[in-house]
Amino acid sequence: MPPQAATQIAGEVAYEGKFQWLTRLGFAARGLLYILIAVLVVRTGRTEDLTGALEYVGHGAGKFLLAGLAAGLATYGLWRLSDAALGTEHPGTEWKQLGKRAVAGGIGAIYIYLAFKAVRVILAGRSGAMGTEQQADTVLDLPGGELVLLGAAAILAIAACNQFYKALRCRFMRTLQEGASAKGWIKWMGRLGYAARGVIFFVVAWLIYRAAVDHKASEAGNLEKALDVLRGPFLLPIAAGLFLFGTFSLVEARYRAIHKPPVDGVKRKIEDKVTR
Repeated sequence: MPPQAATQIAGEVAYEGKFQWLTRLGFAARGLLYILIAVLVVRTGRTEDLTGALEYVGHGAGKFLLAGLAAGLATYGLWRLSDAALGTEHPGTEWKQLGKRAVAGGIGAIYIYLAFKAVRVILAGRSGAMGTEQQADTVLDLPGGELVLLGAAAILAIAACNQFYKALRCRFMRTLQEGASAKGWIKWMGRLGYAARGVIFFVVAWLIYRAAVDHKASEAGNLEKALDVLRGPFLLPIAAGLFLFGTFSLVEARYRAIHKPPVDGVKRKIEDKVTR
């Protein structure tokens, strides 16, 4: 094998290894945030959303952990965006695959934004982002703002149904590497975790729906307010479910099958078009 070819292959293997490692770090970051939210509920009764969890971590020596979380969240977001753009996890141009890629793009954008807020916390001590109520108030001031909020509520309701569907059919097990995909305890951890997230998504969708119908931004809410709504007999079971979802994310960090973006194929297509 020519030395240049061997060097190129070695570089590709190293790149793939770094990409996979960083993406796994992203799954771990997501898992740690959900575990922290659940632990705060159980131990102190305090409710937080993902941004609040980032701010909770970002004090003193916790900034070093937050820097790792920011890197992981950013890479996880990029991995999702690569799926949307290149079909990394959902190749093909059928409507079903394109729909999944569109969802991946939305998820990727959310986690890139979370990474940005984590960096803001490191630099300024807080995320500096508007809360859900402020965002809803801004939207309601726009022409047709109620319809925008109703659309957001509908999207979240669909996302909640998707979480329940995953919990019912256990489709999340298909993405795990051989061995982990056959373990019953991992399956039930994922099922209960996705079910808890489904409940949260439904509550948030209801809050945004009420804000739109009543034209009151104060009724809108996020994960934190959803947990407040569930205070009482439902709070601890949902917190336990979020803890299980976070733990399942850690399992994914170790065992999920992660594909390298097909950048070489895209590069070849571009070169072919340029040379024509």
